[in-house]
Amino acid sequence: MKKKNIYILICILTLAIFAGFLDYPQAWEKMAKAWNSKIPVKISEQFLNVPFKLGLDLQGGTHLVYQADLSGIEQKDYSSAMQGLKDVMERRVNIFGVKEPVVQVEEQSQRLIIELAGISNVEEAIKMIGEVPFLEFRQQRTEEETKIILEKAKELEGKTLEEAQKIDNWEIGLQDPYFKSTNLTGKYLKKAEVTFDQTTYKPLISLQFNDDGAKLFGELTKANVGKPIAIYIDNELLSAPTVQEEIAGGNAQITGNFTLKEAQTLVRNLNAGALPVPISLMSQQTVGPTLGDASLKQSLKAGIIGFLAVILFVIVLYKFPGLLSSFALLIYVILTLAAFKLVGVTLTLAGIAGFILSIGMAIDANILVFARMKEELAQGKTVPIAIEEAFRRAWPSIRDGNLTTLVVAAIMFFIGSSFIKGFALTLSIGVLLSMFSALVITRDFMRIFIGTKLEKIMRP
Repeated sequence: MKKKNIYILICILTLAIFAGFLDYPQAWEKMAKAWNSKIPVKISEQFLNVPFKLGLDLQGGTHLVYQADLSGIEQKDYSSAMQGLKDVMERRVNIFGVKEPVVQVEEQSQRLIIELAGISNVEEAIKMIGEVPFLEFRQQRTEEETKIILEKAKELEGKTLEEAQKIDNWEIGLQDPYFKSTNLTGKYLKKAEVTFDQTTYKPLISLQFNDDGAKLFGELTKANVGKPIAIYIDNELLSAPTVQEEIAGGNAQITGNFTLKEAQTLVRNLNAGALPVPISLMSQQTVGPTLGDASLKQSLKAGIIGFLAVILFVIVLYKFPGLLSSFALLIYVILTLAAFKLVGVTLTLAGIAGFILSIGMAIDANILVFARMKEELAQGKTVPIAIEEAFRRAWPSIRDGNLTTLVVAAIMFFIGSSFIKGFALTLSIGVLLSMFSALVITRDFMRIFIGTKLEKIMRP
């Protein structure tokens, strides 16, 4: 038994134990409490508690499909308008405290798909989402106005709505203390686009207003030379450039330390607020938490049955090597679940299906190795040589089979809908870890017994 294999085994088991506690932190808490009750040296009873993220079909929530009306814009701007609308909708759904909301765009059908897992007030969500994105330009308040609003806001701190309404002019405390609205809104903006400074080559944002907007913008900049003008979408500050001089003609530039990506995102948001992109609710599907819980339990039951069936199959067919691969498969499952937590995978029924499928693919690599090992032993080779040759010769088949799966999963992830993406992501993570399980864990388990009395039962 080589020391190198012992070290690898210790690392694998340590990693598996850590992943196991990450999967089920309650086990650490129980162990720590028992330790602290008997041992003077205390340890923390809290482990890294990262919950599994459950999707709409497991947690319950609402699935909404909206149709966007792009008839008012040019076809070449469809993609930008839909992406800008998506950005605004993501900000809107986050208002409701939804964790990991899903907002997707189907550009061909001009549809917006929104999934709100665990949402409690569906009607309010629909109302807020259905409003047209609002772009506005605000000018700076005077110091006296800011002081009045901040003082009133301080009076409202910690008070309920009923208590706040008893305070004189309580509505003032809810206003923006630094900027006030103007008549210049997104309906006057014809277009925003990314340009570049001819000297520094830094990205800029060019704005083009219509005739009425050009007049309003000229008046606004004339009255605010040396002061900032804030740009808001849905009451969220996007930029506050300082006016250098009066700007006439309806064209303006927003300068700043933008990266190209930040400039492109800002342009999308500006165009989304300016372009008439009304949306209408096409369908609404509500999944109750009871149904989601039942789906989760059925999925777990199916996964456990599938896992046990795979283990039974390899043990019956390949005996002791099959038993070793079963231990490797158990570690694979523990590591994969931990990876789902750390990566932040949102588990759905489709995602769990991808994980269960990856379990079968994980043992498939071992079957290829054992089949090759039988052939090597049939040629009269010793067990140690047969093991090494089996892994070496089975590797091309394992590599090509898994690579093909990963390519297909990547295609499904980038062009599929939310449920297909979940299936593809869990399958990809599972496939990558399955190769580690077969080529590292199983091989090390088998090498441990080379040169021992158990070597003779290593024949599959």
